[in-house]
Amino acid sequence: MSAFFTPKAPRAVMKLTTLLTVFACALLSSAGLPTKTVKRTDQSQFVSTQGGKFFVNGSEFNFIGTNAYWLASLNSEQDIIDTLANISRAGITVVRTWAFNDVTEIPENGTWFQLISNGTTAINNGTNGLQKLDMVIDHAERFGIYILLSLTNNWAPAATDNLTNSIGKEHLHPPVQSRATAVEAFNSSRPRNFLSNDYGGMDVYVRQFGFKNHNDFYTNETLINTFKNYTDQIVTRYIDRPGVLAWEVANDPRCNSTVAASPDCNTQNITSWHATISTHIKMRDPNHLISSGSQGFLCMDCPKMFATPTPAPAPAPPTQPSHRAAAVRRAIPKPLTRDRIIQERNERWKKTRALLPKSERGQGSGIRIRGRWLSTPTKRQDDIQDAGSAFDGSQGVDSQDILGFPNISFGSFQLFPDQNSYGMDDPSLSAFENTLQIGLDWIKIHAGIATTFNKPVALIGFGLVTQDNAPFFVPFNTTIAPFAADSSSSSTTNSNSTQSFGVTDAQQGTAYTSWLNAGISAGVSGIMSYQWSQGNLTAQAGTEISPTDDTTGQSSSDNVTGQSPNDGYATQGVGEAAVQGAAQIVDNST
Repeated sequence: MSAFFTPKAPRAVMKLTTLLTVFACALLSSAGLPTKTVKRTDQSQFVSTQGGKFFVNGSEFNFIGTNAYWLASLNSEQDIIDTLANISRAGITVVRTWAFNDVTEIPENGTWFQLISNGTTAINNGTNGLQKLDMVIDHAERFGIYILLSLTNNWAPAATDNLTNSIGKEHLHPPVQSRATAVEAFNSSRPRNFLSNDYGGMDVYVRQFGFKNHNDFYTNETLINTFKNYTDQIVTRYIDRPGVLAWEVANDPRCNSTVAASPDCNTQNITSWHATISTHIKMRDPNHLISSGSQGFLCMDCPKMFATPTPAPAPAPPTQPSHRAAAVRRAIPKPLTRDRIIQERNERWKKTRALLPKSERGQGSGIRIRGRWLSTPTKRQDDIQDAGSAFDGSQGVDSQDILGFPNISFGSFQLFPDQNSYGMDDPSLSAFENTLQIGLDWIKIHAGIATTFNKPVALIGFGLVTQDNAPFFVPFNTTIAPFAADSSSSSTTNSNSTQSFGVTDAQQGTAYTSWLNAGISAGVSGIMSYQWSQGNLTAQAGTEISPTDDTTGQSSSDNVTGQSPNDGYATQGVGEAAVQGAAQIVDNST
């Protein structure tokens, strides 16, 4: 059970390991970061922040991390040990995972942390409960790995939800029309805990306490206090554990989910909730950092609850200008406004058009279908006038305002262009070029916001679905794999999909390399891929790692092993040549 690589795709995992290891070295030694150890008088073992940086044991701490939401629900302690050992060998020092596992009835098999049923809650402190999370922390500390713990999830789809409104071209990027059969039924064929959204979360609280709107979780005192009680159980349990990097109040909090939001949900609801929960956590646990866990959506024109720092004026140039002084002056960001975003985007679009052949410059704006541009009858406008849904508050999130609250220790954001829109597409670029550019812009914007508030920032999850992985892809707000050959069957058997969705392996490698480099250059202190893959896991019927005998179709052998869950972003067997090439390029440049 201690094999380092899965037998099914050893080269893919090895090459991904090489890429992550190279970037871990690059993050520690890249231009713009200190070339010598930065010391503080504070020698605490707990990760802290100062001057826009993470510190631990008195030294600056920058990290490459990964996501393994399923880590605490593995079937054996040895599986947890082996997974963390492999992660450590890859040079990864932070793992993000779920510190929640809510159920509405006690399952026969598998892990669960909290029972939420008919307006009551109960904590499971048993060997199939929080003792599994204890194992994760224990062994992570052995391997020198820090754990970023998320306390609940925005997404918790159930069969009672109207999933026909949760899947379709408006929720996928690039937009693709899903087949009708993919939205007609809730897929319950996968074992619990297989998908990242099948661990409970906000909507379980909402349903089980008899409320109707997703945003009741943020505003109703009963639900707020119930969630506080759960956070008490977790944060006090690990208050003295330096292996916990930080508390994340939620994964991807926003107004909407599979349970509908009320029309009056707004950014101040969610910002106020962050202030309430982070204050509560800080009162219980003064040792650990706190972050949001949101996608990083913004609202440029929304009223702010917390003041945005005014950038200090650029220092007067020294008598003998130095490169360092110039770098300091350039590092002071301009205030982030809607007009600035639109202006910078327009300027870049014009430069792009100027590089095109004259015969192509007149092509107007259009709509993108499966990666191709189709012209529209409307007249093209040279200038865009809309910053886009990532900046208008339509998600109910203003990450800039959230970061302004003192108890939010550092900024966090995510990058999943397959599921969210982070900017407007340039009609002069291909679908993939737009995906790449929008990701670069998103990273730079959040690095700038963090600099404004003099706090660190971490990209806590990023991913692109490849064409090979498309049959396994399940959007965060549903349980259906829309591009599987048979949407009603298990995601592990749908390999004959004819749907055109996803990037090529080479494009994924290009995007990951570009985004990682951009994050390092912009001063992002932590960068975490989504998601880690692990093989040779102990299989047990009725759990996320279920045994399957390919020969007989039976599933009873104790020595059968399984793979970690794949919701479309698992690295196993994906982009082997591209990842190796990306690692070589970065290795030669560092």
